Amino acid sequence: MTNLKTKVRELPVTSGVYIYKDATGTVVYVGKAVNIRKRVESYFRTNTGSLKTDLLVTHIADIETIQTSSEAEALLLEASLIKKHQPKYNIELKDGKTYPYIRITKEEYPLVSVVRPDTRKHKDSKCELYGPYVNPTLIREALTIIRKIFAFRTCDPFADKLCLYYDMGLCQGPCEGKISKEEYQRNIRNVKLILEGRKDDLYRNLRIEMEESARQKDFEGAAKLRDQIRAIGALYSGTGDINYFKEAEQLQRAINLEHSPMRLECFDISNIMGNQSVGSMVSFLNGKPDKSNYRRFRIKTVEGIDDFQMIAEVVRRRYTRLQKEGATYPDLIVIDGGKGQLGAALTELKKLNLTIPIVSLAKQEEEIFVPGKRNSIKMSHDSLGLKLLMRLRDEAHRFGLKYHTLLRGKKFLGLDKS
Repeated sequence: MTNLKTKVRELPVTSGVYIYKDATGTVVYVGKAVNIRKRVESYFRTNTGSLKTDLLVTHIADIETIQTSSEAEALLLEASLIKKHQPKYNIELKDGKTYPYIRITKEEYPLVSVVRPDTRKHKDSKCELYGPYVNPTLIREALTIIRKIFAFRTCDPFADKLCLYYDMGLCQGPCEGKISKEEYQRNIRNVKLILEGRKDDLYRNLRIEMEESARQKDFEGAAKLRDQIRAIGALYSGTGDINYFKEAEQLQRAINLEHSPMRLECFDISNIMGNQSVGSMVSFLNGKPDKSNYRRFRIKTVEGIDDFQMIAEVVRRRYTRLQKEGATYPDLIVIDGGKGQLGAALTELKKLNLTIPIVSLAKQEEEIFVPGKRNSIKMSHDSLGLKLLMRLRDEAHRFGLKYHTLLRGKKFLGLDKS
């Protein structure tokens, strides 16, 4: 038990799934958590107040974890592992509570729906069940996101004419033959891969299809597959919530992007009267900070106060580096500033022969400047798209100011020899 408690203290603090095994290596319980360590620690308290939990703990000999990037992914993974291992102590999923399942019927154009079934009634050759899912709200939200990526019907019985879901892009109109049986079955196959936790297989299949479409010069089809890959990345990387899709879609329309941006990078400059000038760059993936890709820069080539040239330097250094590494570029670059800062950054991108979408955000009126447009874009201050840009810009400013303060402190203490 002492070794086990030591192991618990070393568990990750991210979202994911934890798996308890007994002394024989048999899986006895599978659970999900937003914070794995915190959740697992709760099992080993002196008084849990639950006889069932206390009994479970006596059988735990080992703990395995699988980290995920979102709670939605953890929920899907938890259900697929429970279905696979049938753990003895996951009895709360079988003790008479009507937790929801996802049902997929076996028809030419399968119906996908959330049900709270008498499992005996639904366990037949006419449908497949996935689950159960302990959090009804989260699984409905995840299924809504999945449906945005791979459209499917939810009408029961099968409708005989197009409905509102077709106009919303959530169904591709099998009722009027708007989609072939093969294409629809492909969507259902991909939905099943997500529900089974087989995201690597899903990514691989989609990439193969995208490359084949490109070889056949079906660029529209290739672009659609590319967008599906990006959207799945959103599901698995923390979008879990639909708000990010709304933010990204609003921003896409406002600045006329080809597709909704998934990865955004924002640059900011921090200095006081030209002293200890630094640049910062933060990266957001699907609306959330991706701190492993944050970067900070000590300004090397600019003397005095010249924000334009400082922005030019950090943009040049960042994308020269990515170019040399053959790394992936962001879907959108955001510059803290106005037209001048935008122009300086755009000039550096052109020198590198890069065509990455780029805008700037001016603080006072929260105006968005876009290359080639004389006038700024002014989004409503309560619009989700603008709030996304402001959140990104404010994080870049915070990160840059922190670095600037650190350097000033070092200089004051005589620790900075530069």
